[in-house]
Amino acid sequence: MTHPASLPLMLRQLHLSTMSQFWESMLVKADTQQWNGAKYLAELCELELNERYTKRIARLTKESKLPAGKTLGTFNFDYTPNLKPQKINALFSNSDWVDRATNVLFFGPSGVGKTHLAAALCYELIQKSIRVRYYSATALVQQMQKARHELKLEQLFTKLDGYSVIVLDDLGYVKKSEAESYVLFELIAHRYETGSLIITSNQPFNEWDKIFTDSSMTVAAIDRVVHHSIIIEVEAQSYRKREAVNQNNTCMETTLK
Repeated sequence: MTHPASLPLMLRQLHLSTMSQFWESMLVKADTQQWNGAKYLAELCELELNERYTKRIARLTKESKLPAGKTLGTFNFDYTPNLKPQKINALFSNSDWVDRATNVLFFGPSGVGKTHLAAALCYELIQKSIRVRYYSATALVQQMQKARHELKLEQLFTKLDGYSVIVLDDLGYVKKSEAESYVLFELIAHRYETGSLIITSNQPFNEWDKIFTDSSMTVAAIDRVVHHSIIIEVEAQSYRKREAVNQNNTCMETTLK
């Protein structure tokens, strides 16, 4: 018969670190509240699962490289009257689109909250233990160009395959060069029906010929992105412009007093 003194060692060998830490204090609580063995074991398992979930979320958040503080709770729908909260809430509450490798596209002028919504959506996915990775489109294109030059592009794609969702932020700022257009198209083609992209862009589809050097490549890229997609248009005055105006008005009022 196994002696109870060996329990801490067995828990560590099973990599149940939280249970190993709290089994004694929970045993005292179990005696006090007259739990049976099943109740005691269930409470210990719940502690272990909760701690593992907390650590997993922290790890996924760190590796995502998402901009901090961009949650749905901090997004002000009052400044985007044409954007229906119901549509956004439906997207946030159901992650089945990730399983279907559906893309989410946020279109609108600069400074209206496209990046905020994209990041907020990713934070929500992380809470469901879904791996995401944020990139500015320009930075990822440069990284892919470097990998292609070093004959390591397939290795990079394999690494990116580990993420269910990849954010390409500010796609419209990718330079129109043959090398950049080609690797960007390769990524879109590679992710087609295998992994989701969240794309933010201040350029609608009819201006994507400013991104890709070849018209046939533009059509092919749009076709792959749109085939399985959710498109959200964000129309509003730029947050940054509005804040600048408000600050200027505040300074003027202070000066006049």
